Amino acid sequence: MTLRLLTSCVLLAATAATACGDEPKLQPKLKPSRGPKRTGAVLVFSGTGWYRHPETAAINGWLARLSTDLKMQVDVTESPKDIVQLLDRYDVLVLNNSNELTKLLNEPQRNRIRDWYRKGGGIVALHAALVRQTEWKWFREIGGCDFNSDSEYLEARVTVDESAVDHPAVKGHGTSFTYTADWTNHTRSVTGLPGFQVLLRVDESTFEPVRDYFKTRGGKAMGDDHPIAWLHTNDGGRFFYTELGHDVRSLETSFGRQHMTEAIKWAAGK
Repeated sequence: MTLRLLTSCVLLAATAATACGDEPKLQPKLKPSRGPKRTGAVLVFSGTGWYRHPETAAINGWLARLSTDLKMQVDVTESPKDIVQLLDRYDVLVLNNSNELTKLLNEPQRNRIRDWYRKGGGIVALHAALVRQTEWKWFREIGGCDFNSDSEYLEARVTVDESAVDHPAVKGHGTSFTYTADWTNHTRSVTGLPGFQVLLRVDESTFEPVRDYFKTRGGKAMGDDHPIAWLHTNDGGRFFYTELGHDVRSLETSFGRQHMTEAIKWAAGK
């Protein structure tokens, strides 16, 4: 059979099938999966209104690679417009060193975060996310404090609050351990504030808490009660703060991965 004759036969067969109502059904288009076995979603926001940490982009990548451990989709943005348009898709908003947000987010955008949080959203704030936030009254209240000064990247003794030894973000490391990070001094301690639970403190007797830059600029150590990680559950949502996250070094350890993974899961209500 010639090629021309074969083609004609195929066309006639197709025409006959159509005429008889036997047209093959088209397969439905499958919706694209957001990832294998994902159960929720995380939006990392790394916009900054003031000083930008040099490793902010690298931390974004590090957080995105937690997706497998979390079994959650992790997306990254620096656009305030995404806060308005996309936030309802997410269970958790991670603020990656996002300082002085009133310089970056207008009032409707800030209110968008507040309203989403009050409906049960979760916020995880890293390191400088509690720097220069005093102009945003609502965020200052859920964070509990602001920035005073910080240390160099130093090893120090970290203690686990006795009420928090079984919290997944710190569990399994005993009542104290040594860790290396940049330690932040805050304007006040959140210990005892309504709705707050301290997870970790740093022992200032084991390192120099105020680096030279701040010693001539009014920097003050916090003393015996220096919280470095805590929870807050007032106002409808779940807020988690950690001093870790100045750079990837303070995160890329077995404790750092556990701490951040479980912080995000807790903020998601999992």
